[in-house]
Amino acid sequence: MYNNYLMPTRIISGDGCINAFASELKPFGKTAMLVTGSASAKKNGSLDDVTAALTKNGQTYFVYDKVKSNPTVPCAYDGGEAAKRGGADFIVAIGGGSPMDAAKAMALLACRDIPESELFSGDYGNRALPIIAVPTTAGTGSEVTQYSILTNDKAETKTSIATPLIFPKIAFLDAKYIMGLPRDTMINTVADALSHAIEGMLSVRAGVFSDTLASSSAKTIISCCNDLEKGSLTKEQYSSLLYASTLAGMVIANTGTTVVHAMGYSLTYYKDISHGRANGLLLGRYLEYVRDKAPALCGKICTAADLKDEKELKTKLASLLGKPEQLTGAEISHYSAKAAVSKNMQNCLVPISQSEIETVYRDSMTL
Repeated sequence: MYNNYLMPTRIISGDGCINAFASELKPFGKTAMLVTGSASAKKNGSLDDVTAALTKNGQTYFVYDKVKSNPTVPCAYDGGEAAKRGGADFIVAIGGGSPMDAAKAMALLACRDIPESELFSGDYGNRALPIIAVPTTAGTGSEVTQYSILTNDKAETKTSIATPLIFPKIAFLDAKYIMGLPRDTMINTVADALSHAIEGMLSVRAGVFSDTLASSSAKTIISCCNDLEKGSLTKEQYSSLLYASTLAGMVIANTGTTVVHAMGYSLTYYKDISHGRANGLLLGRYLEYVRDKAPALCGKICTAADLKDEKELKTKLASLLGKPEQLTGAEISHYSAKAAVSKNMQNCLVPISQSEIETVYRDSMTL
C-alpha cells in the first residue's frame, strides 16, 4: 500500500495578508485579470484589497465580474477570451467556488484553443495562466485544488476539469471576507467543507496524510455547529472555519469526492439547490449506509470527526439545513441513474448500487 500526497499551493493567511504580502504578486506579470461575481467581492472588501496590492506593485488589472453561481461552459470560454484580449499574465480569482472554478478554466482557455467537445477530455497541454486564489466563503476548498467544476448543459450535470496546471500558485486566507456572509450561505458552504472532509475519508485514495487533514477539518466544523446554527460565530470561529475549508480542499485534491457529490450535482442542476446544501442533505444518510456495509470504517470516521456516531452527524446537519426539498419518484430514478454512471462511483471505498443510491435519495429528501 502506497500513499501519495501533493499540495503545490502556497497558503498565506491572516488579517490583512494580501496587503502584507502584496510583493508576492510581482513575479506573476504586469497585468492581472480579476475574476469575481457581480457583487460580493465589492461588498466584503476583497476586491479593494487585491486592487490596492496590485497598484502598490505597479501592476495593472482589469475585472471580469460576469461569473454567476454554478458557472457554465460558455462563461469559461468568454472569460478565456477576455483574458486574451486584455493581455492578462495571471488571474486572481476572488470569491467562492464559482469564481475560482471559472477562473481555473479561463486560465487554461487563455493559453490553448480547446474545442467544447474536448473541454473535459483531460488533454490540456502544458500551460495555463498562473492563478492566485482569494476565497470569500468557507466551503469550496477550490483555492487548493486542481479541479474546475462547471455546469455542463450537454450532460445535464456538473463536470470537472482536473489538471495540476490549475492548482493556484498562492491562496490568501483572510477571514474578514466571510464574516458578513448571510447565515444560510455560511451554513451551506460549511456543509460543503464537511462533506469534503468526510468523503475524503471514504475514498479509495484516502491515506494517512489526507485522513489527518480531514480529521482536523471535520472536528473544527463539528465544534462550531451550534454557534453556526444560531449565527453567533466569533471572529476566531470564522477563521477556524475558513482554515477547515482549506484543509478539506487539501484532502479532496488528493482523494477526490464520492457518490455524495455525484448525487448532489443533480440536485443543483435540476432543483437549483446550492451545492453545499445538496451535499449536506445527503451526507448523513450516506454515512448510515456506510455503517451498514462497513461499521468499522464508519466508526473510524465518527471518531476522527469527534462524533458519537453517524446519527449525531445526521442530526446536526438536519438542524443546520432545515426542511429538505422534496423529490418525486421519477426524479429519484433519473438522478440515481446519472449518479450510478459518474466517475465518482469508482472512488467509493464502500461500493453502492443504483438501487441503494435511490434509497439514500428517498430517505434524505423526505421529512
